[in-house]
Amino acid sequence: MEQPPRDLQDLIERGPEGLAEVREVVDTAVMLEAELTPVAALRHSSAVLRPAQVIAIGANYAAHASELKLRSETAMTIFSLWPNSLTAHGATTTWPEDLTTQVDYEAELGVIVGRPARGVHVRDALDYVWGYTVVNDITARDIQFSEAQWSRCKSFDGFTPTGPVVVTADEIPDPQNLWLTTNLDGSIMQDASTNEMVRSVAEIISLLSRSATIPPGTLISTGSPGGAGYSRKPPVFLRDGSTVTVSVEGIGSLTTHCRVI
Repeated sequence: MEQPPRDLQDLIERGPEGLAEVREVVDTAVMLEAELTPVAALRHSSAVLRPAQVIAIGANYAAHASELKLRSETAMTIFSLWPNSLTAHGATTTWPEDLTTQVDYEAELGVIVGRPARGVHVRDALDYVWGYTVVNDITARDIQFSEAQWSRCKSFDGFTPTGPVVVTADEIPDPQNLWLTTNLDGSIMQDASTNEMVRSVAEIISLLSRSATIPPGTLISTGSPGGAGYSRKPPVFLRDGSTVTVSVEGIGSLTTHCRVI
């Protein structure tokens, strides 16, 4: 390999050959028993740094749609997340107390598209997936329910942690058979399977690709199951000093520390 990829987007744009080269380098290092740094010892960045776009799907689990009093059985709810919201595993997310007091967590499976997808049939849609990651779709609920669109309430700086890693698609044979959990300060708040999605990963990609080409590197956050803090009695929100960890089976656990400023 002449020059290693500078980030995930660069690796995706190099296509299958680029991934094969990276795997060859890793395999050679393992064979030669080279000293490798454990993932746990690394300092993380956002799993995606320069995504072509970040698309989020709302109300994609019936239980979550119900607890937020939203409809999930009609048209799919689609919105964009701003790239400034991306942050890393282990990072601290802050928000101003005078702007929101109802900051919530949402464990989600993140899907990263690997090649241009246009007019894709559902049966072929997973062939366009490069890999999967963990997303915490942090949301200012008071802003969400005071505005007609959802981008701003979910796009504060640091409101979209991703990671800690991206797992290539071949490692996840069935994205509809993964378990998601959210642990907030030691208590399990969400505990569900991706098989509860209203629309599967393949259906999401197919539908999005009907109206516009999905470019390589696009991150799709596929929705959150029931158990959101907003719906609890009394409500449970992220607060100053909270630590929230969202996990997806087969990928890993993504931890965020919270500070109110």
